[in-house]
Amino acid sequence: MLRQAIDAELVSAGYCRIGFDHYAKADDPLSCAAASGQLQRNFQGYSDDPADVLLGFGASAISSFADGYVQNASDVGAWRRALRDGHLPVARGVCLTAQDKLRAAAIQRLMCNFTVDLDVLCRDHDVTEDSLDDAMPRLAPLERDGLVTIAGRCIEATEMGRNFIRNIAFCLDARSKPGAERHSRSA
Repeated sequence: MLRQAIDAELVSAGYCRIGFDHYAKADDPLSCAAASGQLQRNFQGYSDDPADVLLGFGASAISSFADGYVQNASDVGAWRRALRDGHLPVARGVCLTAQDKLRAAAIQRLMCNFTVDLDVLCRDHDVTEDSLDDAMPRLAPLERDGLVTIAGRCIEATEMGRNFIRNIAFCLDARSKPGAERHSRSA
């Protein structure tokens, strides 16, 4: 209820809802990017910046590159020692596979546009059209609950489902584990 009241207040003040948790005036570059289908999402939130590289500085910062992610040490002391000793303060990293990139693109479209056509996405990534079909059984309960509509391989969040877009996107994440503790919760 509180979220709906805040949403109504911001919209009545002339702000457009961007994604599931951002707002901007209609003439703001973020609103323009959303309206034109060019909206992006990264570790900082929604953006109109299409760059595929994001450099994170500081303890616990995450950087993204075309082929993976790295996270700096979260312990400030360890982060400082690494820098002092002339080392990158990276604690861990993940190299992305072609399948990871495909799923990231699907999740990006869902998070930004609330819809994704898996057939088109698979063709764009030069993979078979059934490459993401393992998500369909995970999406079925959300469709029954009225959070998504599925037509063929086109997934679209309903108006109510937009508030649960993280849950919907989670279904496409092959690395996710149901019930796993996460830093950011949607429910």
